[in-house]
Amino acid sequence: MTRLGKIKLVLELLWNALLLLLFPFSQSLRLKFLLVCLFINLLCGRYRHKALLIWDEVRYLVQAWLGIFFVDLLFLPFPPIAWVQVGWLVLYVVSSFLGVLLINRYAHLVFWKFVRQKVLIVGTGAAAEEVYDVCKHNRFSLLEVRGFVQYRKGDEDVIPESVRAKIPVYPLSSLESVIDQKKIDTVLVAVSGIGQKEMRRLLSRVSRKVDNVRYIPLLEEQINFSSKIEDFDGQLLISTSTGKMTGMEKVFKRAVDILAAIPGMLILGPLTVYVWCINKKYGNEGPLFFKQKRIGLHGKEFEIYKFRSMVVNADQILEELMEKDPAIREEYTKNKKLEHDPRIIPAWDRLRRKSIDEFPQFINVLKGDMSLIGPRPYLPREKADMGEIYEEVIQSKPGITGMWQTHGRSAVDFERRLELDSYYYHNWSTWLDLTLLVRTLKELISKEDNNAV
Repeated sequence: MTRLGKIKLVLELLWNALLLLLFPFSQSLRLKFLLVCLFINLLCGRYRHKALLIWDEVRYLVQAWLGIFFVDLLFLPFPPIAWVQVGWLVLYVVSSFLGVLLINRYAHLVFWKFVRQKVLIVGTGAAAEEVYDVCKHNRFSLLEVRGFVQYRKGDEDVIPESVRAKIPVYPLSSLESVIDQKKIDTVLVAVSGIGQKEMRRLLSRVSRKVDNVRYIPLLEEQINFSSKIEDFDGQLLISTSTGKMTGMEKVFKRAVDILAAIPGMLILGPLTVYVWCINKKYGNEGPLFFKQKRIGLHGKEFEIYKFRSMVVNADQILEELMEKDPAIREEYTKNKKLEHDPRIIPAWDRLRRKSIDEFPQFINVLKGDMSLIGPRPYLPREKADMGEIYEEVIQSKPGITGMWQTHGRSAVDFERRLELDSYYYHNWSTWLDLTLLVRTLKELISKEDNNAV
């Protein structure tokens, strides 16, 4: 049990004890419910800091509190069924869950300086940069990066100067001394193109100096939420599966889409009035809505709805721009978008950052053309550039939001978008959808630039 685990254990027990005093249970039931809460959370390993990110922690919490509810249910007097007592139990479990969720959220923030792990990342490539980005923006992980180690000269080095100004990059020869000087607790290895012997030698060096050594396997398209690491008679075996949806899962996902589309449509009404006023104020003449052909499920084309945020005849103007300026043609051919698109109506520059123009797509969700979460809806003219990944992408309904919108968006080129959408197809799960939805909401309320396409 970690130090943070002990803190959360005490706080959660106090919270549950307080709740039980407020609910009309007998003393014996209160004691039993409290012991069940303690036992199941210990059984789930929640206080051993198994979870690195908030999404994992929420999953463990849901599993634990479902178990708590059904075990507590067995302690109620049967027969006869005391439905009032069942109602109080449901209210207690829900209140307990919400309180513990808040405890977990703020315990990581309040006690962060006392329970954080000092991290050294071995590697300076794209994988190392992504790991650093997660550690920096997700304080729930309790990982504070103190430095990078360049594994060998000539390796890919993408660590930007802005990061180097705060976090130094060390040569491999100083690995042990850096661990001592920086008082490193955890070493994360994120190096590509390294052989088994080299990896074994590297892990041997660091395992003598720190207790926690973690290796990032560079197989991200194949690893999913259901993956398990198994000991196959001394061999490391990663067990995984493609996240293809069953019939019941498709029904559930569709039900979620409809439930999300209904409030979306209710918001769309007043939002349309607001957009009309904005267009009127800035002299934006032309249709309020914009329709465009996109590639849907199984390659079937459909019309996507958006608020018109570009000038009329935007596609024709794009062709003219690319014909006149080779630099614009090269940028659009590579990324399928322009960073500074002159076709965007000035009044819409700020609104697009918050994806206001995407809101009419709830109409597509209600119609069944799109889903709330899914791959990016691609243009028919982009099919030729999608290559083999096209067959994977069209196996899922395109979504209002998805991997691309939550993993870089404007900074992501076309090839990387395809990789992210391929990942979604191979790794789909309810938990992945929930994670992407929460990340989308965080993106919308953040101040970061989220230019739409």
